[in-house]
Amino acid sequence: MSDPYDSRAAVHEQVVDGFGSVRVLPLDPSADAPLLHRWVSGERAVFWGMNGLTERQVAQIYAHMDTLDTHHAYLVVKDGEPAALLQTYEPEADRVGDCYPVEPGDIGLHLLLAPAAPGGARPGWTAALIAAITTFLLLGLDRGRVVADPDVANEKAIARFLRQGFTAGPTVVLPEIDLPDVYLPEKRAQLAFLTREAAFGG
Repeated sequence: MSDPYDSRAAVHEQVVDGFGSVRVLPLDPSADAPLLHRWVSGERAVFWGMNGLTERQVAQIYAHMDTLDTHHAYLVVKDGEPAALLQTYEPEADRVGDCYPVEPGDIGLHLLLAPAAPGGARPGWTAALIAAITTFLLLGLDRGRVVADPDVANEKAIARFLRQGFTAGPTVVLPEIDLPDVYLPEKRAQLAFLTREAAFGG
């Protein structure tokens, strides 16, 4: 079966033993909007904050993000199949930067995994995918620490990060953002951190 994403240049490519090939592609707001709209509209994506948006609105949000130097969106593809939506941000340019002491080399992470295919559980799938993503962030982008800020009510995501080697930080309140181009409601978040040393040793 041909890979529909093969023609798109990746910013990171990695073959994970026993898992498969992982490619991180810059998001194409227009081409990827139908897929992303399906993902963010599901009940499982309620913490992503885009439930109820139209496909056009989703495309507009990511088109706006594409104009920023501090926030980036990527489509993560495993063996030619979309596997996750990855967003990165510079913490000092984000509301989370007001809530903890930002260190040089920090990079923020938002991650939405693709819905599981019909047929059930994928033992080890999420851990292998996140390992490839953190390799991209820490080694590919040459950063010292990844910062995650899941909603405190999103216990599944918090547990997933902690299993992945992240260390729990403080619980914080991210302030409301109400600007012409973006609106974000106030959010209680559980910060979590993964250093390059914790991920790779040394």
